[in-house]
Amino acid sequence: MSRLLAIVAACAVWGCANHAPLPPAAPPFRFANDTFAFSNETVWEYNIDDATGHATWHRRDPPPPFSLRCGNMARAARQFHVHARFAPDQSPPDDATLERLVRDVLARDARATRPSGEPVVIPGYADLRQLSAAHRALFERALGGALLSHLQRGNWRMIFPFPAAGQRREADQLADALRRGETPILHVVRFPALTLNHMILLFDVTETPEDIRFDAYDPNDASAPIVVRWDRGGRTFVFPRTPYFGGGPVKAYGIYDGLLL
Repeated sequence: MSRLLAIVAACAVWGCANHAPLPPAAPPFRFANDTFAFSNETVWEYNIDDATGHATWHRRDPPPPFSLRCGNMARAARQFHVHARFAPDQSPPDDATLERLVRDVLARDARATRPSGEPVVIPGYADLRQLSAAHRALFERALGGALLSHLQRGNWRMIFPFPAAGQRREADQLADALRRGETPILHVVRFPALTLNHMILLFDVTETPEDIRFDAYDPNDASAPIVVRWDRGGRTFVFPRTPYFGGGPVKAYGIYDGLLL
């Protein structure tokens, strides 16, 4: 009996040890500071009908030099928010050192939502917006090619059904993560339709009786955030009208999150 009690006590201690407090969250995400100064360009030129939201498109000619990197940019914005700290009062490094620091940040765990270990300190700049404005070419090289978005491990999920109850759970989980100070990355699709297949970063949430509103960094637009909604009555996510999408219901799920996504 005493041995059984000892085992039970040991299991209880082990269980408590595995529910240790989370490390502190990163500072609040600020759109004007923590996003890139340049945008991911679309391969297609879109024409959106103002009345209906219907979109037609044709391929850009010549092709844009930097495109199909929405996933790369959303992931990297979170990596810099979580893993980097800026020291504007220090002297800027030389180009080789700066490139090494940027690549050090991008080598950190892309699925980490909270800081761990020592941050990568980037001297001479106030934030990612200022740094990427001054060194766009460096970032375009370091962010990697379009395959990183095409082969993101969570892409498999888009081909399976998205029942309304599951999407409601997704909205609640995203809201909970944002209230914990995390910045989820969202894959937004209309599969099997190809009118939208996009990745964005969420950074704030507001709830109303009608909806849950997610403020988001859209890598396609460096100028201002967008708002993606969970429509409680319609039981669907709703993506706003943009220069590349006419707006309307979408399917959405978090990526860069866990072993499968």
